[in-house]
Amino acid sequence: MLKIPDHQVAGHRALNGKLGPQIDDSGRFYKPLQSGERGSHEVAFYESFSSDTSVPNNVRKFFSKFYGTQSIEASDGSGLQPHLVMEDLISKYTNPSIMDVKIGSRTWYPQAPEAYFQKCLKKDIETSSAPLGFRICGVQIYRAQDSDLGYWKPDKKVTMRYTADEVKLVLRNFVSSNQSTTVNNDPDSAFASKVYGGSSGILAQLMELKSWFEDQTTYHFYSCSILIVYDKESTIKGGASGPAIKLIDFAHVIDGNGVIDHNFLGGLCSLIKFISEIVTVPTECTDKASS
Repeated sequence: MLKIPDHQVAGHRALNGKLGPQIDDSGRFYKPLQSGERGSHEVAFYESFSSDTSVPNNVRKFFSKFYGTQSIEASDGSGLQPHLVMEDLISKYTNPSIMDVKIGSRTWYPQAPEAYFQKCLKKDIETSSAPLGFRICGVQIYRAQDSDLGYWKPDKKVTMRYTADEVKLVLRNFVSSNQSTTVNNDPDSAFASKVYGGSSGILAQLMELKSWFEDQTTYHFYSCSILIVYDKESTIKGGASGPAIKLIDFAHVIDGNGVIDHNFLGGLCSLIKFISEIVTVPTECTDKASS
């Protein structure tokens, strides 16, 4: 039986008769095929990437499994519509804390139509994308199992306005135990070492991904996000569902033509630097390809 995802933090939601993604009980995520070239481009990317033998397994794990396309009943009541069928990245987490981070100082792709270019440029300048190389598109933080606080999930309009200092605060709040109903200006970062740090933490995974982007010249990822997720209770108890990152949204991936994707790599390095400062472990992150 199809249902609306409970833990979607960004993008179009299938609420109030609108078109949006759905999930089932088998761990699959159904994303409506976007109109025009965007939908066909995303399908083409998944098909190409799935069969690309040059992508190492340690990198492939950062991408969701792709099961093809399928026509299902759309959430807006418009009947059968084509959907991308992918792995539901959140299904194994009980109370997930999630952050959607769009990577890159520019989110428009080369040869983009003028209207789209202007729309993206305005958004990049008005958000932290241009100055930081990334922006937080959505976040939800699970606060406490033994309280009635539930999740802290700011509105998209709020996250879009985050300044550099506020981005730092949210990244710290994401791994803190002293949650409140708003951004805490003095977060304790109590779970930073377990979530961000360690040999299998978020920082180590980002560094592993960075190593690939320093060499790969096949793809350029525009307007692509990194999804960061962990389950607080599982992390504290050392459960199987540990912190993880996944790349999502590939409607604007283009051919790299033998050139390193400096836009994505630069934004990734910036995110690594911000998180490194939280776990207080000095991490050298330079775009060696551009030096």
